Amino acid sequence: MSIFETNTLKDIYNSIQEVYLSDNRPWVVGYSGGKDSTCALQLVWNALANLPKEQRQKPVYVISSDTLVETPVIVRYIDKNLDNIQKKSDELGLPFKVQKVSPRVERSFWVNLLGRGYPAPSNKFRWCTERLKIEPANEFITQRVAEFGEVVVVLGVRSSESATRAQVIAMHKIKGTKLARHSSLLNAFVFAPIETFSTDDVWNYLLQNKSPWNNDNRELVTMYRNAQAGECPLVVDKTTPSCGNSRFGCWVCTVVQHDKSMEAMVESGEEWLEPLLEYRDLLSSTQDPEKKFNYREFKRRNGQVAFNHANGKLVPGPYKLEFRKVLLRKLLEVQKLVQAEAPIGEAPILIHPEELHEIRRIWRSESGDWADSVPQIVKETLGIELDWQIEDSVLYNTQDFALLDTICKEHKIPTELMVKLIGVEKASHGLKRRHNIHNQLNKVLNEEWRDLASILAARNSQQDINEIIEVDDDESSFTEEASSGQLDLLNNVGAKP
Repeated sequence: MSIFETNTLKDIYNSIQEVYLSDNRPWVVGYSGGKDSTCALQLVWNALANLPKEQRQKPVYVISSDTLVETPVIVRYIDKNLDNIQKKSDELGLPFKVQKVSPRVERSFWVNLLGRGYPAPSNKFRWCTERLKIEPANEFITQRVAEFGEVVVVLGVRSSESATRAQVIAMHKIKGTKLARHSSLLNAFVFAPIETFSTDDVWNYLLQNKSPWNNDNRELVTMYRNAQAGECPLVVDKTTPSCGNSRFGCWVCTVVQHDKSMEAMVESGEEWLEPLLEYRDLLSSTQDPEKKFNYREFKRRNGQVAFNHANGKLVPGPYKLEFRKVLLRKLLEVQKLVQAEAPIGEAPILIHPEELHEIRRIWRSESGDWADSVPQIVKETLGIELDWQIEDSVLYNTQDFALLDTICKEHKIPTELMVKLIGVEKASHGLKRRHNIHNQLNKVLNEEWRDLASILAARNSQQDINEIIEVDDDESSFTEEASSGQLDLLNNVGAKP
């Protein structure tokens, strides 16, 4: 049954006005550019526009999550709408304030994948959603809570689309109100004005009611038709359905087997996106179980080795540094290509300078990149010099590494071990108090430094004594936030060097 069979449009507007006027809590409206969030925002806009000016005093923040790896066509569409929303709101004296939220540079997709070597996201290890979507939105909401005490988060979620989400909202419903408590944020409440809408209700409303900020909702219909997909919602907790099933969203998404949305965009005339699709497919190819060790280390990021407890197979670690260099070079080449082919004024930035600086720092501090590869790769691919910081770590170069490598091989010592030990010493050089240096050195020494053949031989001979446990191939030890309990599951085999 259509919502409009039991409610008039005026009834729906009155319901929204009632919630808005019931308290002094500011609103935060999630806007993803898709049909549901557009419908919710348009309903809220029209409802508030019908109120007297003196009654619409509390702010309504319209936030849009930019993961920094969104499909360029979607970014173009959302940016245009956000600009129109703010201009029209200011013109009419409405309380809307537009804000884009993005992950902090150290949490971005490229810093994690290229910098730290996180593997391309999969259903078993979907590390991207929390870092790129949940955290930025929740940080903004938390800031507003700190400023105002409480907030109301307005989401374009519908019961008919997500049974899980509908169940969570119902579970947190506040009796006698149209609000629910946020499932994870204190002093944040959720209002879902289109909760009972069907898909047809959403489209009927959008096509029969002109966009109040001068957008053409038929353009949204065309975008859906061309992409043959659904939208990526603004994700504010783990119960919100993330992108999948080829929905609009990140162009690097490898959770789905094929990016049908991107493929459809290319086929519908956006041929300049094809290099992005090819790069995405390259990332996806690294998930092939038979090829994982071509691209990934056998040690985890914590320096340990893990086996799958169920099948006894070695669990791969992060991408090898040399492969990360290949990926960075290819990404910059793709960026250069699509910027040349993109429509005028729409050339996308695929990786930002701040991310390149952070990747460089991680490679040098964590991966022993004495060659200082990032500036070289940027210079060779883009032909530019960024404002690279000059640090004392540049004292070591490719020649120094070659000399160290020769000496280590003569003494049968892993070169990477010496690189890390030197790094610990250099990091504490000049400090008046170096009380923690012994702990840091001991941490390095306690990593697994034997070759894979020795590890496998030790495990086969000492299976009952040195069992290494991993609960499926979920990659949990990649995350810096892994609990001590998780880390305790990952143990070395046999003696240390």
